[in-house]
Amino acid sequence: MLNLKAYPLRLGAGAAQIGRTFECLLARAGVAGAIAPAAPDLGVLTHQLRIPVLAQHADPHEAGARTGYLVPEAIAAAGGRGSLVNHSEHPLPTGTIAATLQRLDALGLVAILCARDVVHSRRLARLHPKYLAVEPPELIGGTRSVSTARPEVVSGTVAAVRQVSPRTHVLCGAGIHNRHDVRRAFELGAEGILVSSAVARSPHPARAITDLLAGFP
Repeated sequence: MLNLKAYPLRLGAGAAQIGRTFECLLARAGVAGAIAPAAPDLGVLTHQLRIPVLAQHADPHEAGARTGYLVPEAIAAAGGRGSLVNHSEHPLPTGTIAATLQRLDALGLVAILCARDVVHSRRLARLHPKYLAVEPPELIGGTRSVSTARPEVVSGTVAAVRQVSPRTHVLCGAGIHNRHDVRRAFELGAEGILVSSAVARSPHPARAITDLLAGFP
């Protein structure tokens, strides 16, 4: 899962360009993936790409007089397949998280629910999301990956989530930069990764993506 956030070079035409590169390299490697652009680019990318395009955030409200909100109906209308929920850069109260998951599910949209640590992951797993991504905030955007700097967070989250919600797929993110970080994440039980700065801020994104994909089993 590639999150473009709102990095200047990954907005507008830059989002479309890296999206095409990502899609091509995923197909070449035989790896499934999705991309989350900034909200204004969501509809553009869904019409240009075959891989799933997700929103970076969704609000739990129904469509209507909702100025400034990103309602799930708008995501679906733009061709989006789902949304990240509760990213550490856009945290939500537990009640709002639950309501957002319910709204997305009602429209057939997928949620990737983000958690900060093992305890938080166990608590949020009770909502039974299809995907849960553990990302310690202090490692996001840094030079040390969660899978190498704090491997117990990954393995502990996998164990905790399986106890509470066996069907939830666990991803991990924060500081993942290369094939070694990815390979270690899978060894710890993760089923995928959530990556951003290693690709979105790289001057050579194709090279960065290729290296990351080389770590997949």
